[in-house]
Amino acid sequence: MNLSFKQLQAFREVMRTGSISEAARALNRTQPAVSSLINTLEEELGLSLFERQRGRLVKKPEAQYFLEETEAVLERLAHSTRTMQEIADLQEGRLRIACMPASSQFMMPRILANFVRDKPQVKVSLMMRASTIIEEWVASQQYDIGLAETPAPNGAISAETYELACVCAIRTDDPLAKKSVITPQDLDELPLATLQEDHPNLLSSRATFKKMGASFNPRFELRNFQPALKLVEEDLCYCICDPMTASSYFEYQGENPKLCFRPFLPEIPLSISILQPAHRPASLLASAFKSILQQEIKRINLQFQSS
Repeated sequence: MNLSFKQLQAFREVMRTGSISEAARALNRTQPAVSSLINTLEEELGLSLFERQRGRLVKKPEAQYFLEETEAVLERLAHSTRTMQEIADLQEGRLRIACMPASSQFMMPRILANFVRDKPQVKVSLMMRASTIIEEWVASQQYDIGLAETPAPNGAISAETYELACVCAIRTDDPLAKKSVITPQDLDELPLATLQEDHPNLLSSRATFKKMGASFNPRFELRNFQPALKLVEEDLCYCICDPMTASSYFEYQGENPKLCFRPFLPEIPLSISILQPAHRPASLLASAFKSILQQEIKRINLQFQSS
């Protein structure tokens, strides 16, 4: 059986108006065209829905039953059409995002809030996890977008990578705050808050200090940079952190922040990536959100370079 939308539409209109000619007028079709649709519909069903009596159509009981089925099908098609139009307009759908701690508390919620503010039907999952877990989730297609430290090459993941230039967190009343750029010599032997011992950022920091002939003094070891800023506020250390953490600081600190951030040279990078499943096309919703996330990462990376 190969019923068509036009057949069902013509049948419903004939049932509503009671005649082929009125149905043709309502559908803006010719009378022969509507008559042909009804005839082929009956052939597909293998039964007669109307009796022809002296030029008039008389509805059979089977026609009334089939009308209920037709109404349900056409309404379902109309609903699906509206839903797909809303999806095309980014007004409907589900977005699943996984992000690293540096972006989870302020940056990502802010971007997300702005993105969905005019999309009340869009549902979102936003989960914070370590970068290795995010990589697994995206590779297994559980999440549409991941923001994580750059993983090793993985055929199941499409990665767009950014090298963020780290900045130095300093108390505003510290003499170093007067400098436009901080170097390893400025922090020679001074206590630092760093990431864990095997982290690429720590290894890069240690190598940079050694190359510049400065003593590297990691006093506090942390899983992410966010709590390090509190230690800097308490005048216990300095911190060479990523610009996402620095940007987030001003979002929650508000007026009269205790810290300022200065570019650090030679540059110490932190590599992050926007991750997506490699073997599944991105939804329109995910693509639109990714575009905004790209712009925000680029903006943040430039934010402190002229501080």
